[in-house]
Amino acid sequence: MFSKEKITIAYTIEKCPSCSFEKKRNFKEGDYLFANTIKCNSCEGTMQIEKIFGESIED
Repeated sequence: MFSKEKITIAYTIEKCPSCSFEKKRNFKEGDYLFANTIKCNSCEGTMQIEKIFGESIED
């Protein structure tokens, strides 16, 4: 009877190959898998994009 609209939000998971520290953030245009991004907060290594995915929420 009442249909709820689903909204999908895209996220990016960044992971440091040196220490395995992970960080989830909102997807930015231009993100692609295995791209080097920022310095790791934990060990000063270089973070890499490991996963890009979407989560649906109902409005």
